[in-house]
Amino acid sequence: MSANVTEEMLTKSTLEAIQRFNDAINRHDVDAAMAAMTEDCVFENTYPPPDGERYEGQAAVRAFWERFFVSSPHATFETEDIFACGDRCAVRWLYRWVEADGKRGHVRGVDVFRVRDGKVAEKFSYVKG
Repeated sequence: MSANVTEEMLTKSTLEAIQRFNDAINRHDVDAAMAAMTEDCVFENTYPPPDGERYEGQAAVRAFWERFFVSSPHATFETEDIFACGDRCAVRWLYRWVEADGKRGHVRGVDVFRVRDGKVAEKFSYVKG
């Protein structure tokens, strides 16, 4: 196989892994999201500014998502653009939520992913503003 074909196959696999992960997040399915991540996964949240909080490993990342969905039961992430090359992927997204008083909010941001063996190994999140 040529290097170009191998790179294209890796890029396709990366996009599929990110899609599985993002679909699980939008279903608020923590089990499926964690199944889409490596055992030694790393997630860097956007909060608190300026650098966010870093979570390492399945247990820490799972605990974050469980807390997040309890505190934001109406959270959705809409993909605005996605780009992958090899094992790297960037996703531009719009995150929407509903506050306890019914007020709606949103923020735009970007995730930078690294995929290994068909699973998310790193997810670094950044927001505008």
